[in-house]
Amino acid sequence: MNTWMRELPAEVMICDPQGIVLAMNTAAEALFASDGGADLLGTNLLECHPQESRAKLEEMMAGQTPNALFNRENGEKRFFFQSPWYRDGQYAGFIEISFPVPEQIPHFKRG
Repeated sequence: MNTWMRELPAEVMICDPQGIVLAMNTAAEALFASDGGADLLGTNLLECHPQESRAKLEEMMAGQTPNALFNRENGEKRFFFQSPWYRDGQYAGFIEISFPVPEQIPHFKRG
């Protein structure tokens, strides 16, 4: 993983097409510390999710469709972006990027 991505102040987790965790940056390791942190490398992320979330992830992975959502947990609002990623034009798995967001976010319409 590139240094800039390793140190990005957002959580980045990358898995292969079967859901095996290939990489996590420092922020993701910290966010998921209670679940094992860096020890999650090599495990299947589908097994870490409740059935409803797991079914959604399996559907997204099978269809190679992106997803974006806000979530609130422990009083913190977070944005999640989940997307297929590709290597040499071939589907290689999924990437998830997440980060905390303020309650109110300005919305600008340009042009």
